[in-house]
Amino acid sequence: MALAKDRVVRGLLFDRDDTLVIDVPYNADPRLVVPVPGAHRAVERARAAGLRVGVVTNQSAIAKGLATREQVDATNARVDELVGPFDVWCVCPHDAGDDCRCRKPRPGMVLDAAERLGIDPSELVVVGDIGADVGAAVAAGAQGILVPTPRTRADEVDAADTVVDSLDDAVTAVLARVPAARA
Repeated sequence: MALAKDRVVRGLLFDRDDTLVIDVPYNADPRLVVPVPGAHRAVERARAAGLRVGVVTNQSAIAKGLATREQVDATNARVDELVGPFDVWCVCPHDAGDDCRCRKPRPGMVLDAAERLGIDPSELVVVGDIGADVGAAVAAGAQGILVPTPRTRADEVDAADTVVDSLDDAVTAVLARVPAARA
C-alpha cells in the first residue's frame, strides 16, 4: 500500500519513541536518548527536499508524575540535537484517561503542528510505530505511515493504509509526493 498519489506533501511529522529514538519507557533523562539507526539521515533528507518537519509525541510520564515537563523538554531537546532540527514540537502531557484533544489517536497535536507550520493538515504525513500515530493522522485529515517495531500489534499493521519497513523507506515514500520544484 502507498500514500495517495493525488496529494501533495509539504510537511512530515514524526512520533518520537520507537520512531526517531529507541524507546526508554517514560524517559526523562536526555543522557538515555539513542537515535533509531538512520533517523538523522531520514530527517535530513526530508529537510533537504524542502519539507517542514516536526514531532508529535504522547508523554504521559508527565501526567503520571514520573517526569516534569522540564525533564521531558530537556529530553526532547536532546532528540532535536541528535536527530533534528525540527520546526515544531507538539507534546501531549496527558494520560490515556484524561479525555484531552491532543493525545494520539486524537488529532489535536497534528492539527496544532499544521497550524504552527502554516500547512493544511491534508498536506502532512505522520510517521509512527503504532496505530495511534496513524489514527491521529487520519483523524486530522493527514496521511499516516506505519513503521512497525516488534511491539507493534498485528491489528495495527493490518489497519494501516501505508506500512513500510524503515524510517528511511517512510521518507522515500513521502518524497515521491513532494512537488518536483523542491524534491
